[in-house]
Amino acid sequence: MKGNAFDPDCPTRLILDRIGDKWSVLVVLILSDGTRRFTELRDLIGGVTPKVLTQTLRAMERDGLLTREVFAEVPPRVEYTLTPLGHSLRGPIGAITEWAEENVGAVVSARERNAV
Repeated sequence: MKGNAFDPDCPTRLILDRIGDKWSVLVVLILSDGTRRFTELRDLIGGVTPKVLTQTLRAMERDGLLTREVFAEVPPRVEYTLTPLGHSLRGPIGAITEWAEENVGAVVSARERNAV
């Protein structure tokens, strides 16, 4: 099944919303290096509330981008790992991240020039 992102009723838009979300992008980048615990993700991302990170991780799990494994310990240990589908995002997200890092100066300059 192939979608049409310009059709407002196409499910492709739901996927673009997920992978275009800044928290999802950062989770994919971090999990590209391997499995992480919730607190590690929260600390590495910085600036995300536990509630928002939990919502993001649940949505990504629902969409098949990562798996969540709970270990019966006290306190409980929860680990997150990218699925093969999640790993397939590494290339596109890596390319966009590289572009952003290379062009941040130009974008900031343009914002300053065009500030009202």
